[in-house]
Amino acid sequence: MVLYNNIKELKFDKNGLMPAVVQDYYTKEILTVAYMNSQSLEITIKEGKTCFYSRSRRELWRKGETSGNYQHVVSIKSDCDNDSLVIEVIKDGPACHTGTESCFNNLLFKTREENFTIKKLYDLIKERKTSNTENSYTSYLFEKGLDKILKKIGEECTEVIIGAKNSGNEELIYELADLTYHSMVLMIEKGITLNDIKAELERRQVVDKKVKQEKMK
Repeated sequence: MVLYNNIKELKFDKNGLMPAVVQDYYTKEILTVAYMNSQSLEITIKEGKTCFYSRSRRELWRKGETSGNYQHVVSIKSDCDNDSLVIEVIKDGPACHTGTESCFNNLLFKTREENFTIKKLYDLIKERKTSNTENSYTSYLFEKGLDKILKKIGEECTEVIIGAKNSGNEELIYELADLTYHSMVLMIEKGITLNDIKAELERRQVVDKKVKQEKMK
């Protein structure tokens, strides 16, 4: 743990509070906005997990204390006026008490369609697992279960190999996209998140180091 600036320079409001924007370390999605006082901030830094001050209950509360959805702190930054915070976290589960990944889900206004992201695709596939949408191929895969999903993974792996051997990359790109989609279906079926994969790749330093697990524990 390294403190780069003196937290005594922070400017809490007249009630001794400061807004804290909590952001997912991996996806950069805004998870929630809560409040901290000097004590909750000190606890957060000491324990490495978010602790806030509840204005309604007028008491400290540690995120995940009852739900188990702890938020492990990666970094804390203050703004130019030293009166608000951004906290990057790696979360153990949904950030919102309603069970959603983020507290910000109620769309009020937008001027254009949002850009495609792997995270949005993952969330859409995950939604199909529980909604059982009619005529949805994704819902069909989940309904058929793990063996069907694994069969498709095997087929797509073969098609990627064939696509790579052919001239040009158009077919290969198509088959890699298919494999990526079906791999995400498998991830959701097995309860694996995108953050799980990112954390594993980060841990391995996979670009320069090949890691072979001899035995899974």
